[in-house]
Amino acid sequence: MEQEMVLKNENSLTSSLKQMLLKLTPSIKKDGIIKSLKNTGITLLSILLFIGLWQMGSKALYNKEANYRVEKAMQEQGEAAAVAERACIESGDSTCQPNTLPSPSQVWASLQSLIADHKVIRADKAAFVEKMAVTNEKMISQGQDPIVYTGRASFVDIVLTSIKTVFAGFLLAMFIAVPIGIVIGLSPSLRSAFNWFIQIFKPVSPVVWYLLVFMIVKTLYIGDSSDNAFVISFISVGLCAMWATLVNTAMGVSSVDKDYINVAKVLKLGTFQKVFKVILPSSLPLIFTGLRITLSVAWMVLIAIELLAQSQGLGLFVWEEFQNGANDSNSKIIVAMFVIGIIGFLLDRLMLAVQNMVSFNKNEMA
Repeated sequence: MEQEMVLKNENSLTSSLKQMLLKLTPSIKKDGIIKSLKNTGITLLSILLFIGLWQMGSKALYNKEANYRVEKAMQEQGEAAAVAERACIESGDSTCQPNTLPSPSQVWASLQSLIADHKVIRADKAAFVEKMAVTNEKMISQGQDPIVYTGRASFVDIVLTSIKTVFAGFLLAMFIAVPIGIVIGLSPSLRSAFNWFIQIFKPVSPVVWYLLVFMIVKTLYIGDSSDNAFVISFISVGLCAMWATLVNTAMGVSSVDKDYINVAKVLKLGTFQKVFKVILPSSLPLIFTGLRITLSVAWMVLIAIELLAQSQGLGLFVWEEFQNGANDSNSKIIVAMFVIGIIGFLLDRLMLAVQNMVSFNKNEMA
């Protein structure tokens, strides 16, 4: 009887908990939906506020330059010239439009123009490849290099070139910094010996790294007519961005729990086994923090280095548009600015996802 009473009480308690959970579940879902909608609404509101302020700022700058041009025409050429200048500006003629901060609508129009231009260039490239297919097959069979498309690159091609360059630089930085960081981290004497080297070269400007790499690569490629802008760019990016990974790797290795090291000694693990089975897994959180910083720095310095190296990436694109001074050049620069920011954000999220996959430390970082 007592057992039956206990079972009945347990069943009633279980049923009560189930009913309570069923009642709470809709409210939890409701609270989650409300919170999600609230966050989405705040985000959309901030975007609209940003676009509104941008529109007002661009309009104010447009009016200021337009009024300056009219006043200048009045002072230098008289009232008739001022009236003509005002009429030309109001007509929308591209030859006399103020060249200042573009409005959101102008930036959107430039983005559509760049996409349309990419489609045209892609079609031209496909037609060229098809036209030269037979000729290239013959040249390849004769041991000669095929004829490649040498037309101008589209904006999408330029973006892909920058991404390829930054990943090449990032891999170079990783392959240099992680092994050196492990070696330095394992030895306090080496850390002291190399500390001066890190502290001196870590803050060096990307421009200086570019010049150093240019001196070396130019000599190595002497007599070679091939374009080495890509090589100079990714090596410069890698050397400039590797320091965060080097410092974090050394710090992670040196701060491994001594108990783990003692266990490795008890198990009589070799040096490589100790590094790969004990030290590296324990150091992964700090190593990946350094890699995230390295990738972010690589993407930031890439623009300046591409400009200097004349590599067909976003850096050179922005500079050429600035030098061009066409009516839509400023809006194309703003398009590139947004693309650079979005890609930088996505690269950081990518590194965070990889870190969460391979590391035991799953703490989300903003």
